[in-house]
Amino acid sequence: MAKPIIKVAAVCGSLREGSFHRGLVRAAIQLCQESVKEIQIEQVEINQLPLLNTDLEGQGTFPPAVEAFRQKIKEADSILFASPEYNFSIAAPMKNAIDWASRPPNAWANKAAAIVSTGGNGGGERAQYHLRQVGVFIDLHFINTPLFSLNAFEQPAKFDKDGNLISAETKERLKGVLLALHEFTLRIQGK
Repeated sequence: MAKPIIKVAAVCGSLREGSFHRGLVRAAIQLCQESVKEIQIEQVEINQLPLLNTDLEGQGTFPPAVEAFRQKIKEADSILFASPEYNFSIAAPMKNAIDWASRPPNAWANKAAAIVSTGGNGGGERAQYHLRQVGVFIDLHFINTPLFSLNAFEQPAKFDKDGNLISAETKERLKGVLLALHEFTLRIQGK
């Protein structure tokens, strides 16, 4: 029997086109197209979102860019966060996106989620910890394992000059995260 297909919204906290985090999202999309066929990933951009300002909210409405973002989150079965670590925490653009989608009614509620991060020695682990703390309040349910944090600067090279993931070993680790997210999403949905 074929496994149900889940829709995943990928949210990248780095706005830079050539960032390693965008490279992780691109690699996840490619893995799903090639071998993890039971997942469809759509990268949902956050660069157009205004800074959170409740004065921009109308009577149950949000600015158009925020409405479009919230709709993509609502339509997804689960979320894949590519979370850079800035100053031991979540990147400001990602936190802004989380805050907009958590405005009532909370678009994140009761969704499965996974986090991938890369960077220096800790590979973004502190940002992952903070993101998990935020997830508790907004009713996001993160997979616990496998943990994906990657030292991007350790040899051999993990990314090419354009930020594309080139490490076969790292792609296998990423595939493990996607498979775990699929299983956990179905469990949360009661399937």
